[in-house]
Order: sequence, then structure tokens, then C-alpha cells
Amino acid sequence: MGLSAYFRLVRAGYVLAREGAFSIINTHDLPPGMRFGVAAARLIERRAVRRTGRVERLTRALNRLGPTYVKFGQTLATRPDIVGADIAEDLSALQDRMDPFDPALVPVLLSEALGNKAEGLRDLSAPIAAASIAQVHQAQLTVANGQSRKVAVKMLRPGVAHRFMADIESYYAGARLVEKLVSATRRLKPTEIVATLDHSARLELDLRLEAASISEFAENIENDEGFVIPEIHWEHTAQNVLTTAWIEGIPIRNLAALDAAGLDRKTLATNLLQSFLKHAIRDGFFHADMHPGNLFIDPITGNIVAVDFGIMGRINKAERRFLADILYGFISRDYQMVARRHFDIGYVPDNQSIEDFALAIRSIGEPLHGRKASDISMARVLGQLFAITDLFDMQTRPELVLLQKSMVLVEGVARALDPDLNIWTTAEPVVGAWLRHEEGPIGKIEDARAALEIIADSARRVPVLLRQAEAVMLDYHAQRQARPTIAPWMGKSLFWGLMVLLLALIWRVVTV
Repeated sequence: MGLSAYFRLVRAGYVLAREGAFSIINTHDLPPGMRFGVAAARLIERRAVRRTGRVERLTRALNRLGPTYVKFGQTLATRPDIVGADIAEDLSALQDRMDPFDPALVPVLLSEALGNKAEGLRDLSAPIAAASIAQVHQAQLTVANGQSRKVAVKMLRPGVAHRFMADIESYYAGARLVEKLVSATRRLKPTEIVATLDHSARLELDLRLEAASISEFAENIENDEGFVIPEIHWEHTAQNVLTTAWIEGIPIRNLAALDAAGLDRKTLATNLLQSFLKHAIRDGFFHADMHPGNLFIDPITGNIVAVDFGIMGRINKAERRFLADILYGFISRDYQMVARRHFDIGYVPDNQSIEDFALAIRSIGEPLHGRKASDISMARVLGQLFAITDLFDMQTRPELVLLQKSMVLVEGVARALDPDLNIWTTAEPVVGAWLRHEEGPIGKIEDARAALEIIADSARRVPVLLRQAEAVMLDYHAQRQARPTIAPWMGKSLFWGLMVLLLALIWRVVTV
């Protein structure tokens, strides 16, 4: 880890503080240490920010700092309830209205990536959308039968991988420094969180992997209604170029256009939130970058059309069950169950009181019930959550970071569509149906089938493991024949002891 990483981190902190990034934080419910940190950072704010409260240069600052900072700004743009409507509007430019790269580079990039296949792409437009990682052009693709199809061609920005890795390196430096200097932050596992972001970034920088994500996602939602994604053109896809079918739609943030088209925004908000929950809870594979720049509405069908699958989230069955139980616990106001699940998954250490934690969860959940989204201050809720995590020494689960970030994004977009959205009643049909399925006969049969597959797989391995164990014992005896020190009965006992241990290990795997 070079000194340059620390320099970049200090520079980023200075730029953000100078441009008023810390002024948007509501410190009322934050722990004392965090309040002090925010107050100290605000000492170097520009006087114009202090005088007017306007953070007009923050968007440019994030763009200048690098692509990972832009990603953070994109998330904040969906939360006017946290950062304010003016700041959210400014930050929305980071979603798809950034400056494009030199247009003279486009033909060169296509030729290098696709070779002769690049000739099949004609009439490339100027960039339709430009974001931190890539930009998108419209083009005509000549297919096998000589016909032409309208397509979207996504190209990575030249040099973006280097900038991304430089950002991540500085994040590692900061995380390790914080862990070393502030022991209280170790429970938040900042280094592991950065590692999760690092892995996600590396996947995003290979558009072939994005194409594979689109393919898997399409299979998952094949029978769903109301949520669709574009088709891939594999022959015109490479590491830094992705070609998909062109989609016509109204940007989901253009509320006036949605109203003019006669689309029901309340229905769209419900569809968006429920679709995300299906993908996360039912499939364990979800779009983890659903900011408004990546979402469109088909004006004819009313379907939500998602694009940009560079960042995807994946959670296993246990994590899906945790999410479903937590949501259903809040829906049914069963705070004791919500508390138990936090202990089960390791969020809260065993030395804490489950009853006291349930009481703390109730203090968050009860004020939210029966209230419209527009009446809920997410800034205050997040501040209260910070205080509770500190009070109960809660541990971060890095593998759930993408899920948590995505839920903040989706809920923010849904609130913009329908300020009266009731999150709990909207989530109940999806969460309740999945839990009933898991607890019902079909769910039990599926669990039994999975267990039988594990047993069958383990059984197939037993002969191989026995032969390996026998070979080891034969080799051992061959080496000891010249000077035997173990009685025959001891050798047999050792052999069968190993067999018992092996079978015990197999049984352990099967029954976990």
C-alpha cells in the first residue's frame, strides 16, 4: 500500500469537506464521536456553503474525485429525504449526464474489441447516456438475414479500470487506518466492506460478465410480469463493449412524462419494490445499481425496463431467509423475532440482551407503521440505527452490504414515484408468499431434495476417500516394514478409527 493511496484519501476528504458534503448530514441522532468528526470536517467548508447552505459544486467534486465517489453520489441522488431536494437534483446528473469521452476514440475501441464484427455496427449516434464507468450509443446492427436492428452499444471509458483501482486502493488504506486508530470501528469491518466493493468493481469492469448476468437474470424473471430487461447480442460483446437490444422508454425520474402518458405512478412504485424483493428473496440474485438512470418505463405496456447490470448482488438461502424474516417481522410487528434473527445471523453478539435489542427495534419500527413514505424521515431513522448499532456492539455483515445499499436505492426511487407508498403493505405479498412457500409442503420437499443431493454427492465420494485412505495406510506400512514399531492390532485400530472419523465428517456435512 503506497503513500499515494493515503494522499488520494486525504485529498478526497479535503475536497468533500470543502464543498460542503458533510453539511448534508443530520447529526442530531449520531453518536458523539461521529458528531465531533462531522463538526471538525465542516471547519474547512467554503464560506458560500456556510452562508447559503447551497452545495452547488458537490456534483463536480465527486466527478473529479473518481468513479467510486460518483457511485456514492448516485445513491444520494435517490434520497432527497436525506440530502434535500436541491442537492438530490444536482446529484442526479451523475446518473447518466456526465461528460462523454472523446468521440474519436469510439471507432478505435470498437475495432480493437470486436475485430471484423465491428463492421456490423452502423450509424452510431452521439452518446445517449454517459456515466462514471461507461457511455451508451444507439446503433444499427446488421443481423444474419441482412435485416437491421436498433441496438444499444455500451463502451467502458478508456482508463476507467486504473481510476477505479486507485480509488479502491485508497479505500483500503483508509479502512485499515481507521481500524488501527479507532478500535470501536472494528465491529463495522471496514476492510471487509471495501473488499466487497473491490470484488463488485472488478466484475463491473468486464462487460462479458455483465452480459452473463443479464442472461441469468432473464432466466429468473422469464415468467414474471411488469419487469423486463433487454436481449444480449453475444457476437458483438467483448470485455469493454456490450451490445443489447435497444429499448424505448420514459426515464423513471421524468414524472411529468409518466403522468402525460397516463401511467399510474402508484402502480409503478409497487411493481418496482415488489420486483426487487422477488429478485432478492426468491432468486437470491438482484440488480444492485437501480438508480433512476438505469430504469425506464415502457409507455405502451407500463413495464419497468432495467438496464446496466454491471453491479449485481447475490445472497444465499440463509441470507434470503434473514431478509424475509426481518421484513415480515416489521410488517407483523413481531420485534422479538426480528431481534432473534439478528442474533442468529451474527449481527449482534451473544453477550447482549435479546429482550433489550427487541425493545430498541420496537423504538424504530412502531413510529413507521401506518405512516406514508413522505411522513418518514429516513435521515432520522438512519441516525437512530447508528445509535443502536453502537449501543449493542452490532457487527457488520459485508456480504449484505450490496443488498442494504440496493434497498436504499430502490426505496428512494419508489418514494419518488409515490410519496404515499406504504412500504410494509407493499412488501407483504412477496415476503409472506415466500415464507409460506418455504414453511409449506413444497418448501419442505425442496429442502429434503437438497439434503438428498448432498447425501448422494457425499456417497459418491466415499469410495474414492476409502481408496485414498487405504493407499496412505499401505504406504505407511511399506515404510515401516523394516522396523515395525506398531502392533498389527494398532494399525487396524488406526485404520478403522480414520474410517469412523471420515464417516463422522460426512455426516456433519450432510446435517449442517
